[in-house]
Order: sequence, then structure tokens, then C-alpha cells
Amino acid sequence: LAGVLVMGLSVVSLFALPWLDTSKVRSARYRPGFRVFFILFLGASSGGGGGGAKPPEGLPLIVARVGTIYYLAFIWIILPLLGVFETPKNVPTSISKPVLSGAAASQEAS
Repeated sequence: LAGVLVMGLSVVSLFALPWLDTSKVRSARYRPGFRVFFILFLGASSGGGGGGAKPPEGLPLIVARVGTIYYLAFIWIILPLLGVFETPKNVPTSISKPVLSGAAASQEAS
């Protein structure tokens, strides 16, 4: 039963992802801390999937469990905290000025 619940939580986590990312800057290009954790996330997801495809014994079982724990921790703990504590790089004015100041909306109206 626990495996089914964790599988359901992993799917629900993907639907909650837009609200859990609290950073004002969405691009990973300007978020160096996010890049590191995201690369680890990709590795954990691959390890969890690969370990889950093997018989549940020995090292593949441990790899799958660690991958699953990091997968859920990234979405529910790391991502919201990164938005609070991470200082993103400066966004170029060609992007930030029209988007963040609302100038694009005022240009369309006139």
C-alpha cells in the first residue's frame, strides 16, 4: 500500500509543481543553485526508474529508494526553499523590463 501511495504522491507532485516553485525568475539560466539540484534530480529520477525496473533486492532497491526520496524532496522541500534563499543572476533588461514592469501590456493597449 505504501508503494501505491508514494506513486500517487509523485503524480500529484507534478501537478503541484507550478505553485511550489516560489522563485520570481523561472529560467534555470539565471539560477545557478537550481541547476545543481535539477541535475541531481535528473540523476535521481533515472536511478529511481532504473532501480524500480530491477527485482526488489540488493543495491537496485537502495538506489530506487534514494531516488524516490530525492525526487519527492526536490519537489516538496528543495524547490520552495530555493525560491526563498537563492539569489538569481541579473536578468538582462531586454527580458526583465517589458515583462516585469508591465510595459508590454501598455504597449499593446496603445
